[in-house]
Amino acid sequence: MFDPRQMEKVMKQMGIRTEEIEATEVIIKGASKNIVIRSPSVIKTDMKGQVMFQITGNVSEMSYSEEDIKMVSEQASISREKAIEALEKSKGDIAEAIMIIKSEEQ
Repeated sequence: MFDPRQMEKVMKQMGIRTEEIEATEVIIKGASKNIVIRSPSVIKTDMKGQVMFQITGNVSEMSYSEEDIKMVSEQASISREKAIEALEKSKGDIAEAIMIIKSEEQ
C-alpha cells in the first residue's frame, strides 16, 4: 500500500493534480429541480487539462428555485430560512408554503 506522499508523487508524475476546495454549499441546478449538497467536501482533479470535481456531503433535492424562496419570503414577510422550511413542507408549492406560514402565525 502507498503512503499518501508516494501516491501524490506518482500522481504528479502522471500529470494528475488534486486540490481541495473550501465550500459551504454546492448547488446543481437542473431543469425541474436543484440538488443541494451541504457541508461538502470538494476535490478538484486536473488530469492533463481534463478537470473533474468529486463532491461528497449531505444531499437534498429542491423542487423550488431562488425566485420561489424570494417570493414566499416577501409575501409572508419572513426570513429566507423560514421560507425554505415552508417550501420544503409544501413540496415546492408556493401558495401552500404561504398558507403554512400564515397558519403558524395564528
